[in-house]
Amino acid sequence: MKLEGVHHITAITGDAQKNVDFYVGVLGLRLVKKTVNQDDPTVYHLFYADEKGDAGSDLTFFEYPGAPQGRAGEGMIWGIRWRLGTEGALDFWEKRLAEQGVEVDRGDDGVVRFADPEGLGHALKVVETDDEPLVAEHPEIPEEMALQGFDGAIAYSSNPEASRPLLEGALGFEPIGGEPGQSGWEARGESRGGLWGYAEPPSERGLQGAGSVHHIAWASQMDDHQAWRERVIEAGGRPTPVIDRFYFRSIYFREPSGVLFEIATLGPGFTVDEPLESLGEKLSLPPDYEHLREQVEPVLRQINNPRVPA
Repeated sequence: MKLEGVHHITAITGDAQKNVDFYVGVLGLRLVKKTVNQDDPTVYHLFYADEKGDAGSDLTFFEYPGAPQGRAGEGMIWGIRWRLGTEGALDFWEKRLAEQGVEVDRGDDGVVRFADPEGLGHALKVVETDDEPLVAEHPEIPEEMALQGFDGAIAYSSNPEASRPLLEGALGFEPIGGEPGQSGWEARGESRGGLWGYAEPPSERGLQGAGSVHHIAWASQMDDHQAWRERVIEAGGRPTPVIDRFYFRSIYFREPSGVLFEIATLGPGFTVDEPLESLGEKLSLPPDYEHLREQVEPVLRQINNPRVPA
């Protein structure tokens, strides 16, 4: 029983429209689901991914309008890394981001680093892998240059060794050689893998807010989901009961370094209530929330999707 890499990563935005403009318009992801935060249905939950809405490419945001900017600290994710397929793609993104007014750092390690308009850190790296490239369509981004899904994420921890027993014992993460001063692991299943790591935290206390990551989800086969919950309990974790999110099922728990982990199922998927051709073009509410539509829609601000003609 193995986790199939990263399922999704969820962050916070204070401005849904600017968020869509950046992740769809600039980075070329597809808005595959426009729905609400099921724990607070008065706010948006936006999902960006590849063309099919696949787990492994799925970056999501809760919108809290006007939220102050967050700051990553101890027990928080501070960087998300994406895969690219060719060295030429690094040149493409360095130029494209700069032309969009984004400050870019291209290091000697062959990684392009930048932040979104609210400060969420991203890195792009050429990765040799047999995993399927998870690519979205964009008229200005050739397929061979497009983002190909997550490579992994990194958090701050002053004691990453505290997390090792749960990561390696209960969750089956395999240790890998991290960069200097970092600890690293890989979660790899039959179809996909994803990296996880920790770095020494800054002295400043972290603040949850716009541009900060709320949690990371790891992908489980549907039939294994309950067994993962039992493994976490046996390792001393305190997971929630299984929660049916309609598009997938979830359990949540804090790992020993303080990061909120989720284990989410591969399915049913985003086409359960919308055809693939028009994913994300309307407000989708799971059946248990449909009765709230008349209350929710007037509260949510109109979003213009740059991919969809007005």
